[in-house]
Amino acid sequence: MSYQLYRNTTLGHTLQESLDELLQYGQITPQLACKVLLQFDKSINQMLATRVKSRLTFKAGKLNTYRFCDNVWTFMLNDVEFREVHEITKIDKVKIVACDGKSIDP
Repeated sequence: MSYQLYRNTTLGHTLQESLDELLQYGQITPQLACKVLLQFDKSINQMLATRVKSRLTFKAGKLNTYRFCDNVWTFMLNDVEFREVHEITKIDKVKIVACDGKSIDP
């Protein structure tokens, strides 16, 4: 099982729009479009888990809400400071969705 979280990114939206256009013109079947999206989910989860080596830390002024449902944590934070080596970024509001990457099939 792969999370479908990344379908809501610019890359995921663009892929879905392209597949919708191909479906509209009859160039692919709905089954193929579904297979492509499932492969996208699997590939992006696997690549992020194995190829991204960057690390950052963050500190929040306030934790507004948190939720744990279906093995997924969701945090709503205010006044957040992100740090990566020498770079610091401050953001008013942040939503963090954290999934267990180790439970994903290779």
